[in-house]
Amino acid sequence: MSEASSQMARVVYALLLIGLVTGGITAVIGVVLAHLYAADAPWPHKEHFRFQYRTFWIGLLYYLIAGITTVALIGWLLLVIILAWWVVRCVRGLASLAGSEPPARLTTWGF
Repeated sequence: MSEASSQMARVVYALLLIGLVTGGITAVIGVVLAHLYAADAPWPHKEHFRFQYRTFWIGLLYYLIAGITTVALIGWLLLVIILAWWVVRCVRGLASLAGSEPPARLTTWGF
């Protein structure tokens, strides 16, 4: 069970990262999988699934704000910052998953 949920957590991280290229389609699939697998996952993996769907929903909010502010040109800078935020969160999550630890700063909105 633990290896299966660990593998699924890796898949969801990959889907979130690939979502940056696919316009978010794979990220939506990833967040659905994270919500589905979180309930039955053992402790460290449950935290990863939580971290993943928080990354998705917070990122979506950030992208909406950046999209609205692109009219004022500040949104373009925000989009670059959000892209970096998304990648850093996913890479840190993968690194902690490799060490069988929960993600650091699980409840924060920042990097």
